[in-house]
Amino acid sequence: MSTLFLSSKHHTQIANHAQAGYPSEVVGIIAGSKTHNRISLVQSLENERSDTNNRYKVSGLTLYRATQALEAEGLDILGYYHSHPDHPSQYSDFDRDHALPNLSYLIISVQKGTAAQLQSWRLTEDRSLMLEETIDFFDSEQL
Repeated sequence: MSTLFLSSKHHTQIANHAQAGYPSEVVGIIAGSKTHNRISLVQSLENERSDTNNRYKVSGLTLYRATQALEAEGLDILGYYHSHPDHPSQYSDFDRDHALPNLSYLIISVQKGTAAQLQSWRLTEDRSLMLEETIDFFDSEQL
């Protein structure tokens, strides 16, 4: 099982984005170092499908441009985050079906507008399930 390293600053950034977007889902990219599996940047994206609280959509062009900009800064794409309004931070079948192996998928539960549990998931190579990934939270000063 792998471990994802997340600073309190980036955890707060994800939680604030999820709360601001409630009751719709929010989505973003987590980037940093694949070598250390440490997040050094959280890039929020616009949910282009805000008419529902249980799905998000980001155009391929938007995702491509964001990915290119992050990689130009020397960052690796570690994965993505999204929120589950008024639902647990457990991945859904839809989440699994749209995931890729070797990436982290952070899901934050937002209960009645307040960010709650955050979990990270990784898709197995055979795409049959997602395994929970340990999140090691650290203070932003511990760089």
